Amino acid sequence: MTTKTWTVNLVLDEQGDDTYADAVLDVGKGEEKWLKGRGFSRKHPRDEAAPRIGDELAAARALSDLAHQLLGVAAEDIERKTHTPPRSLSL
Repeated sequence: MTTKTWTVNLVLDEQGDDTYADAVLDVGKGEEKWLKGRGFSRKHPRDEAAPRIGDELAAARALSDLAHQLLGVAAEDIERKTHTPPRSLSL
């Protein structure tokens, strides 16, 4: 059995009412492949300040973006290997 560790670093940057998030996937030693998902949230002017909610939204959006990119890479790899587009890869 082989165990692999993939690491996702999630960086949040708050700028006023805006929160930006980057989710970076590092697939480990010997691999040069990494992907970066991006997310963003903005507090509505009428909402009370709740920075944690902005962090959660931006982080979720960055991770969702990363997941979609990873599915795209998997689809490309499947097609390259089988010479047939994959039928169903969805979240």
